[in-house]
Amino acid sequence: MAFRPHDLLWLDRPDAFMPAGERPVWLVHAPLVVRREAAPADQVPVGARGLRRNERCAGYARAGAVVRHVSPAMLIRRVADDGARFASAADALPCVAALLALAPRLKALGLECGPTGGVGFWLASGLPVLTPASDLDLVVRAPARLDPAVIGVLHALREHAPCRLDIQIDTGVGGFALSEYAEGAGRVLLKTAHGPVLVADPWAVREAA
Repeated sequence: MAFRPHDLLWLDRPDAFMPAGERPVWLVHAPLVVRREAAPADQVPVGARGLRRNERCAGYARAGAVVRHVSPAMLIRRVADDGARFASAADALPCVAALLALAPRLKALGLECGPTGGVGFWLASGLPVLTPASDLDLVVRAPARLDPAVIGVLHALREHAPCRLDIQIDTGVGGFALSEYAEGAGRVLLKTAHGPVLVADPWAVREAA
Protein backbone atom coordinates (compact mmCIF):
# COMPACT_ATOMS: atom_id res chain seq x y z
CA MET A 1 0.00 0.00 0.00
CA ALA A 2 1.21 3.50 -0.82
CA PHE A 3 1.07 5.74 2.24
CA ARG A 4 0.56 9.49 1.82
CA PRO A 5 1.70 12.48 3.86
CA HIS A 6 -0.38 12.96 7.03
CA ASP A 7 -1.46 9.30 7.16
CA LEU A 8 -0.98 7.70 10.59
CA LEU A 9 0.79 4.36 10.95
CA TRP A 10 1.20 1.77 13.71
CA LEU A 11 4.09 -0.69 13.64
CA ASP A 12 4.33 -4.25 14.86
CA ARG A 13 7.43 -3.52 16.96
CA PRO A 14 9.22 -0.40 18.26
CA ASP A 15 12.52 -1.11 16.54
CA ALA A 16 10.82 -0.88 13.14
CA PHE A 17 11.02 2.90 13.58
CA MET A 18 14.49 4.25 12.94
CA PRO A 19 14.81 7.79 14.28
CA ALA A 20 17.52 10.13 13.07
CA GLY A 21 20.04 9.99 15.90
CA GLU A 22 19.57 8.46 19.34
CA ARG A 23 16.12 7.11 20.22
CA PRO A 24 14.45 9.79 22.39
CA VAL A 25 13.45 8.84 25.92
CA TRP A 26 10.02 10.44 25.51
CA LEU A 27 8.99 8.17 22.62
CA VAL A 28 5.57 6.75 23.44
CA HIS A 29 3.47 3.99 21.94
CA ALA A 30 1.59 6.12 19.45
CA PRO A 31 1.03 6.32 15.70
CA LEU A 32 3.71 7.71 13.42
CA VAL A 33 2.88 10.46 10.94
CA VAL A 34 3.91 10.01 7.31
CA ARG A 35 6.20 12.82 6.15
CA ARG A 36 6.65 14.22 2.65
CA GLU A 37 10.08 12.97 1.65
CA ALA A 38 11.58 10.65 -0.95
CA ALA A 39 12.61 7.30 0.54
CA PRO A 40 13.53 3.77 -0.60
CA ALA A 41 10.58 1.53 -1.46
CA ASP A 42 10.98 -0.54 1.71
CA GLN A 43 10.92 2.50 4.00
CA VAL A 44 8.34 5.15 4.85
CA PRO A 45 9.43 8.63 5.97
CA VAL A 46 7.64 9.29 9.25
CA GLY A 47 7.68 11.55 12.25
CA ALA A 48 7.13 10.65 15.89
CA ARG A 49 5.62 12.94 18.47
CA GLY A 50 5.18 12.81 22.21
CA LEU A 51 2.84 14.73 24.47
CA ARG A 52 4.61 18.11 24.14
CA ARG A 53 5.43 20.32 21.17
CA ASN A 54 9.17 19.90 21.69
CA GLU A 55 8.89 16.10 21.67
CA ARG A 56 9.12 15.37 17.96
CA CYS A 57 11.63 13.62 15.77
CA ALA A 58 11.89 12.45 12.18
CA GLY A 59 12.92 9.04 10.96
CA TYR A 60 11.89 6.07 8.82
CA ALA A 61 9.65 3.06 9.32
CA ARG A 62 10.03 -0.33 7.69
CA ALA A 63 7.09 -0.58 5.31
CA GLY A 64 6.61 -4.28 6.05
CA ALA A 65 6.17 -3.56 9.77
CA VAL A 66 3.03 -1.44 9.34
CA VAL A 67 0.07 -3.22 10.95
CA ARG A 68 -2.49 -0.42 10.97
CA HIS A 69 -3.07 2.61 8.77
CA VAL A 70 -5.49 5.51 9.33
CA SER A 71 -5.95 8.37 6.89
CA PRO A 72 -7.32 11.87 7.62
CA ALA A 73 -10.41 10.99 5.56
CA MET A 74 -11.08 8.00 7.81
CA LEU A 75 -10.86 10.25 10.87
CA ILE A 76 -13.35 12.80 9.60
CA ARG A 77 -15.80 10.04 8.69
CA ARG A 78 -15.57 8.86 12.28
CA VAL A 79 -16.42 12.37 13.49
CA ALA A 80 -19.25 12.83 10.98
CA ASP A 81 -20.81 9.48 11.89
CA ASP A 82 -20.44 9.75 15.68
CA GLY A 83 -20.12 13.44 16.56
CA ALA A 84 -21.87 13.01 19.91
CA ARG A 85 -18.91 10.96 21.11
CA PHE A 86 -16.70 14.05 20.94
CA ALA A 87 -19.18 16.63 22.25
CA SER A 88 -17.72 16.79 25.76
CA ALA A 89 -14.22 17.39 24.39
CA ALA A 90 -15.57 20.14 22.14
CA ASP A 91 -16.75 22.08 25.21
CA ALA A 92 -13.13 22.55 26.31
CA LEU A 93 -11.31 22.41 22.97
CA PRO A 94 -12.31 24.93 20.27
CA CYS A 95 -10.36 22.96 17.65
CA VAL A 96 -12.58 19.92 18.24
CA ALA A 97 -15.69 22.10 18.21
CA ALA A 98 -14.57 23.51 14.87
CA LEU A 99 -14.11 20.04 13.40
CA LEU A 100 -17.55 18.92 14.58
CA ALA A 101 -19.11 21.99 12.95
CA LEU A 102 -17.17 21.67 9.71
CA ALA A 103 -17.40 17.89 9.18
CA PRO A 104 -20.89 17.88 7.58
CA ARG A 105 -20.03 20.88 5.40
CA LEU A 106 -16.88 19.22 4.15
CA LYS A 107 -18.77 15.98 3.52
CA ALA A 108 -21.29 17.90 1.41
CA LEU A 109 -18.47 19.14 -0.82
CA GLY A 110 -17.61 15.55 -1.71
CA LEU A 111 -13.89 16.07 -1.17
CA GLU A 112 -11.39 13.62 0.25
CA CYS A 113 -10.23 15.50 3.32
CA GLY A 114 -9.68 15.25 7.04
CA PRO A 115 -7.88 16.51 10.14
CA THR A 116 -4.12 16.40 10.48
CA GLY A 117 -1.74 17.85 13.09
CA GLY A 118 -2.68 17.66 16.73
CA VAL A 119 -6.39 17.06 16.18
CA GLY A 120 -5.79 14.14 13.82
CA PHE A 121 -3.24 12.67 16.21
CA TRP A 122 -5.63 13.05 19.15
CA LEU A 123 -8.48 11.39 17.29
CA ALA A 124 -6.29 8.46 16.29
CA SER A 125 -4.40 7.94 19.55
CA GLY A 126 -6.52 9.42 22.34
CA LEU A 127 -3.37 10.97 23.82
CA PRO A 128 -3.80 14.38 25.56
CA VAL A 129 -1.92 16.52 23.03
CA LEU A 130 -4.56 19.26 22.59
CA THR A 131 -5.04 22.52 24.50
CA PRO A 132 -7.68 25.28 24.23
CA ALA A 133 -5.20 27.17 22.02
CA SER A 134 -4.65 24.32 19.53
CA ASP A 135 -5.21 24.97 15.83
CA LEU A 136 -7.29 22.82 13.49
CA ASP A 137 -5.28 21.60 10.49
CA LEU A 138 -7.04 19.99 7.53
CA VAL A 139 -5.75 18.39 4.36
CA VAL A 140 -7.76 18.19 1.15
CA ARG A 141 -6.61 15.57 -1.36
CA ALA A 142 -7.08 17.15 -4.78
CA PRO A 143 -5.13 15.47 -7.60
CA ALA A 144 -7.41 17.27 -10.07
CA ARG A 145 -7.72 21.05 -10.17
CA LEU A 146 -10.36 22.34 -7.76
CA ASP A 147 -13.11 24.53 -9.11
CA PRO A 148 -12.66 28.20 -8.08
CA ALA A 149 -16.05 28.09 -6.37
CA VAL A 150 -14.89 25.19 -4.18
CA ILE A 151 -11.69 27.08 -3.38
CA GLY A 152 -13.84 30.01 -2.28
CA VAL A 153 -16.06 27.84 -0.07
CA LEU A 154 -13.06 26.23 1.60
CA HIS A 155 -11.37 29.57 2.17
CA ALA A 156 -14.55 31.02 3.70
CA LEU A 157 -14.64 28.26 6.34
CA ARG A 158 -12.02 30.19 8.31
CA GLU A 159 -14.30 33.19 8.86
CA HIS A 160 -16.40 31.78 11.69
CA ALA A 161 -14.17 28.98 12.98
CA PRO A 162 -13.69 29.15 16.77
CA CYS A 163 -9.95 28.55 16.37
CA ARG A 164 -7.22 29.10 13.82
CA LEU A 165 -7.97 26.95 10.77
CA ASP A 166 -5.23 25.94 8.34
CA ILE A 167 -6.11 24.01 5.18
CA GLN A 168 -3.51 22.35 3.00
CA ILE A 169 -4.28 21.20 -0.52
CA ASP A 170 -2.45 18.02 -1.55
CA THR A 171 -2.15 17.54 -5.31
CA GLY A 172 -0.45 14.17 -5.00
CA VAL A 173 2.84 15.76 -6.05
CA GLY A 174 2.99 18.29 -3.24
CA GLY A 175 1.04 20.30 -0.72
CA PHE A 176 0.35 24.03 -0.48
CA ALA A 177 -1.53 26.39 1.81
CA LEU A 178 -5.05 27.11 0.61
CA SER A 179 -4.96 30.64 2.05
CA GLU A 180 -1.84 31.51 0.06
CA TYR A 181 -3.47 30.31 -3.17
CA ALA A 182 -6.93 31.77 -2.53
CA GLU A 183 -5.59 35.20 -1.66
CA GLY A 184 -3.91 35.50 -5.07
CA ALA A 185 -0.28 35.56 -4.02
CA GLY A 186 0.78 34.90 -7.63
CA ARG A 187 3.02 31.99 -6.69
CA VAL A 188 2.62 29.49 -3.88
CA LEU A 189 5.10 27.38 -1.96
CA LEU A 190 4.55 23.77 -2.98
CA LYS A 191 6.09 21.28 -0.57
CA THR A 192 7.20 18.20 -2.50
CA ALA A 193 9.06 15.02 -1.60
CA HIS A 194 12.19 16.60 -3.09
CA GLY A 195 11.89 19.92 -1.29
CA PRO A 196 9.81 23.12 -1.53
CA VAL A 197 9.38 24.98 -4.83
CA LEU A 198 7.67 28.26 -5.72
CA VAL A 199 5.11 27.71 -8.48
CA ALA A 200 2.40 29.71 -10.19
CA ASP A 201 0.21 26.66 -10.79
CA PRO A 202 0.56 23.85 -8.24
CA TRP A 203 -1.47 21.44 -10.36
CA ALA A 204 0.85 21.86 -13.33
CA VAL A 205 3.81 20.43 -11.44
CA ARG A 206 4.69 16.84 -12.33
CA GLU A 207 6.64 14.30 -10.34
CA ALA A 208 9.70 14.83 -12.56
CA ALA A 209 9.95 18.43 -11.31
